[in-house]
Amino acid sequence: MESGVSQVAKALLASRRSGQVADVGPLLEALHGSEDAYAVQALVAAQLGWHSGPVAKYWKSGGASRESIITHAGLPPQGVRHSPADLSQWPLHLHGIEAEIAIRLGCDVNDEMLSSASEQDARGWISEFTVAIEVISNHWSSGYDTPLWLKLADLQSHGALVLSDWQPWREHKWAEQACEISVNDQTVVRCTGSLPLGSPDWGLRTFARHVIGTHRVLPKGTVVTTGSWNGIYRAKAG
Repeated sequence: MESGVSQVAKALLASRRSGQVADVGPLLEALHGSEDAYAVQALVAAQLGWHSGPVAKYWKSGGASRESIITHAGLPPQGVRHSPADLSQWPLHLHGIEAEIAIRLGCDVNDEMLSSASEQDARGWISEFTVAIEVISNHWSSGYDTPLWLKLADLQSHGALVLSDWQPWREHKWAEQACEISVNDQTVVRCTGSLPLGSPDWGLRTFARHVIGTHRVLPKGTVVTTGSWNGIYRAKAG
């Protein structure tokens, strides 16, 4: 009998190849936790040849709060663009907008470094940061209402990532940082200090543990987005 992981991976691969969303109904109970979802991620990435090395270069990582589960997904590099970006030819089923801060690592991180790292030590791994836009989309018929593990299996509903110019990492009063989203020159979101994890570096050790648990080293140059400042703004095409 085919496993739930295999069934979900097959459905996502078919969706990505056909451009049609997959029927979520038969797969609602197919996955039983984050490990199943991460196994699906790995199968899909391998089948589509996303990553040139053993570790993805681009990631998303985050959670609803410091007390919640922190989830991770390696992103297909073809969907990572530099601002200003035109995504009109990139396949998207939804157009959710998340305003984020992305960080880039300035060194390799191994298990020995991680095991003894304080929060301050982890900040020292970061070389640069930038403003980013993540476009939220997925490959399920349930859209924004997709169940947790199926959403995580589909890269936590990642559609595309747009990065602005990199600048040197520095200490910052993130609780005072304002965020504004404009669509067609009209402001649609304003918020301040609204990152659920408090600061972009807070979940870095958890993210490093996830990657190192499989790949032994988190490489220098890895880019990771760190959570939405605005939840999801449900934009529409045009």
